[in-house]
Amino acid sequence: MAEDGLRAGMLAVATADLLDPSFVRSVVLLLDVEEDGVLGVVLNRPSPVPVADVLDGWGETLASPEVFFQGGPVAADTALAVARLRDAAVVPVGFRRVHGRLGLLDLDTPVELLRGSLAGVRIFAGYAGWGAGQLEAEIAEGSWYVVSAEESDVFRDDVGRLRRDVLRRQPGKLAWHATRPGDPGLN
Repeated sequence: MAEDGLRAGMLAVATADLLDPSFVRSVVLLLDVEEDGVLGVVLNRPSPVPVADVLDGWGETLASPEVFFQGGPVAADTALAVARLRDAAVVPVGFRRVHGRLGLLDLDTPVELLRGSLAGVRIFAGYAGWGAGQLEAEIAEGSWYVVSAEESDVFRDDVGRLRRDVLRRQPGKLAWHATRPGDPGLN
């Protein structure tokens, strides 16, 4: 679906119809969109685990809250770092651009080599992954809204309101879904 507009740097926002516990009310940043599948991380699931308890030296680069985020149900014992460049023209070693100033950061890169080049880092335990055509099928069945991301979406303090705020800024009727209850029959 990349040719139809699905691309890295966009958000997949769970609709009220998506009941999979891994993704209920989630906002997923798409990091890789390829013919063989899609990879992303859930932006609005902070864990209680401070990054400093597991990874030394990353404290000054982390966006608040400085905890691991539950990036998705795949490979939950691995970590992915999403970073924002301070200056789009200055790309440090270990950084792979995804979209604009956003990219993936190799956590094996010595922190000293990154000082001053990053405006924020968020670390995710696990990721969301879809095989070829799987996300496109879920979009077609009404499980996801796909919308443009803003860099600030990735590094918000108040991730509990992220889904609502992303939907509210959308044009037309899509904005109405920002306050839609999970079960409209209970309204």
